[in-house]
Amino acid sequence: MELTTNQSQTKQILCVDDDEIVLRSLSRLLKNHQINALTCSCPIEALALVKQHQFEVIICDMRMPKINGAQFFQQAKQLAPDTQRILLTGFADIDTTLAAVNDGQIHGYMQKPWQNDLLLSCIIDSMEKYQLKKQNHALQQQINTQNIALKELNNSLEQRVEKRTKQIKQVLKQLEIANASEKNEHRSTVELLYNFINANPYLDGTKAENIANTCTQIAKQLQLPEKNIEMAAMAGYLAQIGLLAMDPQLYEHPLHELSEQQRKRYYTHPSTAQLMLMPATHLHDVSDAIYHQYEHYNGNGLPKGLKGNEIPLSAMILALARDYWDAYEQCQQTEAKKHQHALETVTQFSGAYYHPKLVRALTECSVKCIKQQSKVGSMQIISAQQLAVNMELGHALHSHSGIMLLPKGHIFSAKSIEKLQQLEAKKPSPFRIMIKS
Repeated sequence: MELTTNQSQTKQILCVDDDEIVLRSLSRLLKNHQINALTCSCPIEALALVKQHQFEVIICDMRMPKINGAQFFQQAKQLAPDTQRILLTGFADIDTTLAAVNDGQIHGYMQKPWQNDLLLSCIIDSMEKYQLKKQNHALQQQINTQNIALKELNNSLEQRVEKRTKQIKQVLKQLEIANASEKNEHRSTVELLYNFINANPYLDGTKAENIANTCTQIAKQLQLPEKNIEMAAMAGYLAQIGLLAMDPQLYEHPLHELSEQQRKRYYTHPSTAQLMLMPATHLHDVSDAIYHQYEHYNGNGLPKGLKGNEIPLSAMILALARDYWDAYEQCQQTEAKKHQHALETVTQFSGAYYHPKLVRALTECSVKCIKQQSKVGSMQIISAQQLAVNMELGHALHSHSGIMLLPKGHIFSAKSIEKLQQLEAKKPSPFRIMIKS
């Protein structure tokens, strides 16, 4: 994995670890990929370096003398808030990891020993995010400068004022796009994929909403940052996405009714999801959570047999929420007893399948919060015969041959509805039209 950059740009990485062997390994890895790096074995000295230099990324070990990684990142954040922070941890302790997430507000963490490709990917993504923040600051400064210049213009020079105002709006639009692109890209992609799940007659979109909402409540109970809470919800919505590429016979019936061979194929749907989501690089963390959703806390899960904190936190949250709602559906009693049964079912596997702290967090969430519905699926799927005037098309509509019939955002009129209904009458099956709710 090579990093292509402008040679005039200096890419600065600070590596902090009290183990000289680790520092030499990091330095050699980064040098081989043309990434400049400084190393430091003392966290106190590293803070002095942060004061003197601008680093795009800081990589720090958790266990160190004097102060640990979480405390180091908490201070480093005050000195350089835009610098991206990656934690290296070689022991399974969710308390310290959560401390680094909450106090140091880290942007990623890797288990030792790390995989070079995964670490490089995390570093490169972090460097790109740092550059985006710098561009945002530059654009904001440009806006401020132009606003000052705008105030100084003579009111009588109407054309000059109009031209300058246009320039200001263009720069402001660039800033808004830069600030919101990552968040909007996440939400729009997840909403589109969720609607495909909801459109499948054999998959339960409501269940996906319930799982996502429960993931959100667990993450909030753990007091994770907003970004991590949103990621947990996305993983809940898309936990079943891999099933779309599989034979419906594998999921139109309960899992316990499948043969052993069918169950083995069923449990490959997270791997299929990972392949499906690979082009969406902005959903890498969500894809990782889905891929590891069948890992068990005791190490007896699939697909890698990861154990304890080797499992991504978001994957552990997803597994708990998913199994909660599986148990809920299997209970044939009253609503309250269904929730009680679901909670008792997952609780008995605390420490085996699930991290005990996550089970406690779920227990502390009220049933009302767990069952609250989300609004991510903001579209309904209908046929042409169900259309009404002034409905808005949520996604572009194509013919069976791939020709676009109507663009996204089209407002239906009586004429366009009539034409679409005529086309539908000639098709063997109705259109599946996504309409904004």
